Amino acid sequence: MPFDRLHPHLQEALQRLKFDTPMAVQELALNPVKSGKHHFIFADKGQGKTTTLILSVLQKLDCEAKEMVPRALIFVRNKEASLALAEEFKPFTRFSDLRVFTAYDQHKIRNQKDEIYEGVDILIGTPKRLNELFHQNGLNTSLLKMLIIEDAEFISERNQHLDIIRITESLSNCQFLVFAKGYHPRFEKLEETFMRRSNTLDLAKKS
Repeated sequence: MPFDRLHPHLQEALQRLKFDTPMAVQELALNPVKSGKHHFIFADKGQGKTTTLILSVLQKLDCEAKEMVPRALIFVRNKEASLALAEEFKPFTRFSDLRVFTAYDQHKIRNQKDEIYEGVDILIGTPKRLNELFHQNGLNTSLLKMLIIEDAEFISERNQHLDIIRITESLSNCQFLVFAKGYHPRFEKLEETFMRRSNTLDLAKKS
């Protein structure tokens, strides 16, 4: 790809935001990710990881709301990262009916369950809270198309990878993406479970 084969809504958003030329990660990753295969994507800050994540998710979801349950689940480090990523989505979901929601630990879980029940397409949250929602029947994963870990180095803290693995055990026909600055030893646990037979796209070592 890069941009000329994206959904027309995304092409319009990129033009509006004056993204004329794909950045390094977008040039390398957009087409392989579109294939549906699982990927580790490594790149340094400023190489376009977050925009690649956003474009990949919206392309997969056809840039429109469907059903009432999440179709993309994105794990992030904490509340601040969750809110920041939701803000990054806004320029690209503008003029669409896509619903983005955040779920993090410092918020009443009942309120989050109620809001998710009202309908959400993209759910961004912390591993602990998303795992709690899942086990309290507040997170329906039956239609999940993508599960993503953003800036994935954080999963080494307090064994957060275990909360993610528990959710993946119930998934089928879901694409897994892991974005990070580079390989971390904890990623071996991901490779042993849901990231088996994944591909690696590594720009970090080329920067």
